[in-house]
Amino acid sequence: MQRRKFLKNLTLTSGAIALGKFSFGKQSTSIRKSKLVILHTNDTHSHIEPFPANHSKFPGMGGVAKRHSLIQKIRSEEDHVLLLDCGDIFQGTPYFNTFHGELEMKLMSTMGYDAATMGNHDFDIGLDGFLNAKQFANFPFLCANYDFSETILKDQTQSYKIFKKGGLKIGVFGIGVELQGLVPDDKFGKTKYLDPIDTANRISMELNSKGCDLVICLSHLGYEYPNSIKVSDRILASKTEFIHLILGGHSHTFLEKPTIEKNTVGNPVVINQVGWAGVNLGRIDIDFERGLFMPNLVEVK
Repeated sequence: MQRRKFLKNLTLTSGAIALGKFSFGKQSTSIRKSKLVILHTNDTHSHIEPFPANHSKFPGMGGVAKRHSLIQKIRSEEDHVLLLDCGDIFQGTPYFNTFHGELEMKLMSTMGYDAATMGNHDFDIGLDGFLNAKQFANFPFLCANYDFSETILKDQTQSYKIFKKGGLKIGVFGIGVELQGLVPDDKFGKTKYLDPIDTANRISMELNSKGCDLVICLSHLGYEYPNSIKVSDRILASKTEFIHLILGGHSHTFLEKPTIEKNTVGNPVVINQVGWAGVNLGRIDIDFERGLFMPNLVEVK
């Protein structure tokens, strides 16, 4: 089977990111016409309720109930939807202080999240606290560069998951930020941090070899760090080969439209992030027949 890959030439037309025709080898006509809708959030930080109506920046915006309604509406209109989160689910409101992550996990399960990765604040109640909250999640946590083998989270996360939607194979994996110096040592214990670029290259290559039509990285590295060599989403995109889409978190970056970086072989990588606190729901429609990414930022209000 011929490997799928994006073409190099990229243009922006009417809000769509045109990546040329995908190469599907001998796939069937029904698969070639498949469309995928990716919904994503990041850094929701325990914001269960909307911001107050008199809030200076986000009056009445956000809230799980409104997000749930949007997600249900989109699912009723589209056949193939993935709902993903890029970490920092915990910390930020009294709901977290009171329920220690249990409420967030239950609500994300109700909303039907397909997968999430861990952010640094998801370690705030320690590995035991995260494990206790995780029992209420019916979706996997994808953490490729956190080695939990010597901790109580051994076998509680996975490096990646392959989803099948409309005959397509979508590989999704997670990459997290360095915890040392950011999180108290006792909160992450014997967790080993693996190099994010090396890990991302290894995992994305494996997903490509397994015939994935699309490879998505759920990142909690941060969008960019000007004048710094610290690994960010933009650096990760430029130093890897098989990632098509990076959905980011950690830096609370509000992108009006996705950023495009060229990877190590000159192919485009799409990077997106939707701020924080659940005030936005990221939406990216991918038309595999026409080779188009169609991004849309949906305000939760």
